[in-house]
Amino acid sequence: MSLKITVIGTGYLGATHAAAMAELGFEVLGLDVVPEKIAMLERGETPMYEPGLEELLRRHVAGFEGSTGRLRFTTDWAEVGAFGDVHFVCVNTPQKHGEYACDMSYVDSAVASLAPHLRGPALVVGKSTVPVGSADRLAAYLAEHAPAGGDAELAWNPEFLREGFAVEDTLHPDRIVVGVRSERAEKLLREVYATPVEGGTPFVVTDFPTAELVKTAANSFLATKISFINAMAEVCEAAGGDVAKLAEAIGHDDRIGRKFLRAGIGFGGGCLPKDIRAFMARAGELGADQALTFLREIDSINMRRRGQMVEMAREALGGGSFLGKRVAVLGATFKPDSDDVRDSPALNVAGQIHLQGGQVTVYDPKGMDNARKVFPTLGYAGSALEAVRGADVVLHLTEWREFRELDPAALGEVASARLVLDGRNTLDPELWRRAGWTYRAMGRPTA
Repeated sequence: MSLKITVIGTGYLGATHAAAMAELGFEVLGLDVVPEKIAMLERGETPMYEPGLEELLRRHVAGFEGSTGRLRFTTDWAEVGAFGDVHFVCVNTPQKHGEYACDMSYVDSAVASLAPHLRGPALVVGKSTVPVGSADRLAAYLAEHAPAGGDAELAWNPEFLREGFAVEDTLHPDRIVVGVRSERAEKLLREVYATPVEGGTPFVVTDFPTAELVKTAANSFLATKISFINAMAEVCEAAGGDVAKLAEAIGHDDRIGRKFLRAGIGFGGGCLPKDIRAFMARAGELGADQALTFLREIDSINMRRRGQMVEMAREALGGGSFLGKRVAVLGATFKPDSDDVRDSPALNVAGQIHLQGGQVTVYDPKGMDNARKVFPTLGYAGSALEAVRGADVVLHLTEWREFRELDPAALGEVASARLVLDGRNTLDPELWRRAGWTYRAMGRPTA
């Protein structure tokens, strides 16, 4: 008999995972404590923008023509407990207010709500990013509070989703990591992931602590790589070098690689910043804080880039006050192909300039609604052309393809001054210069 799967938490991770499990052929029941979110998913709609996700939902949510009907949603914990053989916990683990540490309250609440309804053999699988040691504690809680006792097992299966590629990353992951304590748990997860494993995806079996550490270690490495090239951009600014050419040259070394070596205004979003901070906090609790002191500098370099972009804009406008200056900002999300503005460097820069008296107008292809909620006092435009109209300087701060394909000549016709600052090093300098623009990029003072 085929496994039945539940997914607890239907946010970005959970909604994607539930739809992907249905795509892999399983009967899936998704649970959330927010009825409005459940109603939206039942209509085949998502609370966030993620390419391909709504189409995937509508292939499996009951009520759509041609749908398999394999995916349903509920707010009832008893229904989830009775339905599932494997329960994936996909709730949020944000940074605690005023602290670096991770807030485990949503994970703890999910496990506590599920446990009383596990009356027969079941596998609870954590996918949320948690401090190392959490799985041990949650496994003990399950064994004590689930009616099934020791037959209610725990496993840890970290997620590695990239926003903008979440559907692809779930259906065709580059690796699957499972932390398990029994052959039964491993066997069940091999059954869940049989299709991608047969397609060549590596299946890594490990213990709880290692599985928990994989995600935070991976994110810390990526953050380090980004901040390294941004530190090199600072040196290039001082020395008159070109960080783009520097990155190209060192990226040809296959020990280093070219990915994540584009200098700019740094990283943001809901994962990298809070994950490296939570990792530092947990290392301190374990007495291993000195092992991760370098991450504090990584975080510092990253945050410093935002202020440097503001100062670059100030210098470009003559070095004085932003008062009375019109600034166009292209980009609000922390990365392209997403509507996520959490800890967005682009929105942070826009906000800083606005607070210093600049008249800031923002345009983003997908992030406008979320940006307005965070910074309602900024100006917003319906297109790049409208954002640039009358601007004294244009800041390119999120590397959307739409911005790379803009016509600089058309923008130049409406701008007050043809001055563009490329905070992502992805625009074509020659193309903009041919249209009469002064082009400047971070870490490339002579480019």
